[in-house]
Amino acid sequence: MLHRRHFLQQTALEAALVSLLATTAWAEEPEVSLELSTFRVDVSPPQGHPLCGGWIQPVVGQDDPQQAIGLVLRGAGQPLVICSVDWTGLLNEAHVAWRTQLAAAVGTSPDRVAVQCVHQHNAPFVCLEAQRLCAAQADLVDAVVDTKFFEQTLRRVASAAGASRERARPCTHVAFHQAKVDRIASNRRFLGPDGKVRDWRGSSSKEPRHKELPEGLVDPFLKTVAFYDHDRPIAACHYYATHPMSYYGDGRVSSDFVGIARDRLQAADSECTHLYFTGCAGNIAPGKYNDGTPDARRELTDRLHDALQRSMAGLKPQPIRQVSWQTQAIEPQPRASLVAETLEAAIANRDHSRANRIRPAMMLAWLRRCQRREPIILSALHVNSATLLHLPAETFVEYQLRAQTLATERFVATAAYGDGGPWYIPTSECYPQGGYEVDVAFCEPTLDRQMSDGFGRLLGS
Repeated sequence: MLHRRHFLQQTALEAALVSLLATTAWAEEPEVSLELSTFRVDVSPPQGHPLCGGWIQPVVGQDDPQQAIGLVLRGAGQPLVICSVDWTGLLNEAHVAWRTQLAAAVGTSPDRVAVQCVHQHNAPFVCLEAQRLCAAQADLVDAVVDTKFFEQTLRRVASAAGASRERARPCTHVAFHQAKVDRIASNRRFLGPDGKVRDWRGSSSKEPRHKELPEGLVDPFLKTVAFYDHDRPIAACHYYATHPMSYYGDGRVSSDFVGIARDRLQAADSECTHLYFTGCAGNIAPGKYNDGTPDARRELTDRLHDALQRSMAGLKPQPIRQVSWQTQAIEPQPRASLVAETLEAAIANRDHSRANRIRPAMMLAWLRRCQRREPIILSALHVNSATLLHLPAETFVEYQLRAQTLATERFVATAAYGDGGPWYIPTSECYPQGGYEVDVAFCEPTLDRQMSDGFGRLLGS
C-alpha cells in the first residue's frame, strides 16, 4: 500500500512537471508587440556647397537627390532608430549631433540610435571641429561644410523622424536573405613580393592591368533584412560592401549607382521603405568593373538592382519572437604620428593644396577627441536569428567577414561608415603593407583588437 501510494504521488508529480515544462516551452519565445515607422528627407547640399570635405569641385548642379532614410522601432524598450544618409561621412561631434537630435525627436537615448553614411563622394563630408579650424584661416572660411545648412538639415530629419509615428504600423514579422552580386566589388590593394602594396585600384580605372588583376578578397553577397506587418513588407534594409562611386568630382550631386538602384526598387514598391547601407568597404571598390563613364554607372546600377530584386524575392517572413539592442564603447588610440603642432602648421600653410590643409584639420579634430576620451559606439539590433551590426568609418572588409565567422548561426548584416572620426580602419596585418588607406588611417593598429573584441561581444562570441 505504501509502495502504491508512492507510485501515485510520483506519477502525479511527473504529470505536473510535464505540464509545467510544456507551458514553459510555449512561453519561452513569445511574440513581441512592436510598431515601426519610417521617414525620408532630401538632404542634398545647395549650390556652391563643399563636396567630399572640400577637396573636390563644389556643387554646380544635381543629377538626383541625396536622402536620409530611416526607421523607428518601438516596443523593445525605448525606441530604436536606424538611419542611412547619402553623405560621404559624419565625423565626431557631427555624428553625435545626428544621434542626439534623432533620439530627442523620438523620445529615446542617443545610444539607441545608429546613423550610417552611404559614402558617396559628391556629397557632404562633415567634421564640425575641422570646419572651425579651417574657418580660422581667411582663405578656408567655408572649406568643409556650411554649418547653417548642416543644422537646418538635421532639424528637418529629426522632425521627420518624430512625426513618423503618426504613420506607424504593427511590426509582426521579419525576414532575411542574401543574393550574390555580379561584377561590382573588387579589392583595391595588391601586394608585391616584398609584402608591400604594389598596385592600387580605386573606384574607377581605365588602366587595362586593373581589369586583368583578380577581383581579390570581397564579400560577394548583398544582404537584406525586412520587417513586415504580417505578410506585407514595410521596411527593407539592404547591405553591400563596396565604395559606392562610379564617378565623382564633377560637382553634380547624386546618390550614385547604389542610390539610383535603391530608388528604382523603391519606385516599384511604394508600400515598403528601402534603406541601403554600405558595408565594410574601406578596401573595396568597383574599379575592376568600372571605367568611370556614364555607361558604367548604368551597368553598375542594373547589376545592383538585379541583386536587390533577387534578395527580396528570397525573403520568407517569420514571426518576431526576440528583439534586443546592444552597444559597445571603444576608445581608439590616435596614430602616434598625429602631433598637434605639426597639424596646426599644415592647416596654416598656404603653399599646400586645400586637401592637404583640410585633412590635417580632420586629423587634429580626431586627436583632440581622443584626448577628451570621447568613445566610438558600436551597436547591434538582434531580431530572431538576424543581427544588424553598426560599425564606424571606412572599415576594411576583413572585419565584416570576421563578424560573420564569429556568429555562423546568425544572419549578420553589417553597416559601416557610422562615426567617421577615425577615417580608415585597416586590419593590424595591413599596417606593415602600407598603401593609401594605411597612410591616412588616424588610429594605431591596436584598434583592430578593440573593434573585433567589441563586435565579438555584440555577437555573443
